[in-house]
Formats: sequence, structure tokens, C-alpha cells
Amino acid sequence: MDVELAVVGEQDKVVLANLIQLYQHDFSEIRDLPLTRHGTFGYPYLDHYFTEGGREAYFIEARGELAGFALCRGDLDEDGSWNVAEFFVARGHRGRGVAREAARRLFARHPGVWTLSVDHANTAAAAFWSSVVEELATGPVTAVDLADPVPRTRLRFRVA
Repeated sequence: MDVELAVVGEQDKVVLANLIQLYQHDFSEIRDLPLTRHGTFGYPYLDHYFTEGGREAYFIEARGELAGFALCRGDLDEDGSWNVAEFFVARGHRGRGVAREAARRLFARHPGVWTLSVDHANTAAAAFWSSVVEELATGPVTAVDLADPVPRTRLRFRVA
């Protein structure tokens, strides 16, 4: 599978913002995400990926085409772990192994402990991440159910 992660530079922030709109639109099927008066979804953390250390933004490319994005944060728990904050593959690239390979490449950038949370209402994501983590984790996977701000399961695992 020809999948690559490309670092999102500040000059491409508008492209990432456009992809986040598609991601939020998909997510609005399971969570109440209101539109702004401009007909867009809000995402208050975008600028943080270009102004704060410990945050990384990547475009997911499949066969040379833009296919999605991955956002991650380091030291979320102040223990050196990394967190998958947002992960999105556009519908036309789903079901072809693009997301799995992109996740594999993302984790390979920072071997060690990772966390991610999956909204209980997002059954497709829950199945995907459970499968990916089971395949790639070295050692035990910890799953903790959380309720605030939405019901979700937080996975904690180590990758080589």
C-alpha cells in the first residue's frame, strides 16, 4: 500500500482546515456539532498545531493523493506518551487499508507509549482502533471507559 504521512506546514493550514470540516461533518452524525453562522464547524485547536511544541499535524497521502490527516500530541500525560488527537481518512479512501497503514506509520514516528480515545457512538472507529492497536501493540493494552465530556474508551498501549 502506497501510503505516506507528510508534515503539514503552516502554509498548508488552510488545506488542513478544509479537511477538518469534512471530519467534523462525518462526526456530526454521532455528536451534536452545530454549524457556525458561516456554515462551518468550529475546531478551536487548529492554530495550536502551528504555535505549540509537542503537537504534530500530518497529511495522509495514498498513491500520491491527499486522503486525510492525523493530529497527535506529545506528553499528554507528562510521561512521554503520545496521543492520537484526531485521525481522518476521506470516504473515497476508506476500506482499502489506507487508515491502517497511516496509523502504522504514525506510531512508528514515536515508538513507545501511545493513547487514543474512541467515542462510544463511533462504532466504526472503535472496531478500527481495536484491531489496529491489537495488531501493533507490544505488551498489554489498557482500556478505560470515561464519561466526560462524552462517553468514550481510552486505550493506552506501547508500540515498538
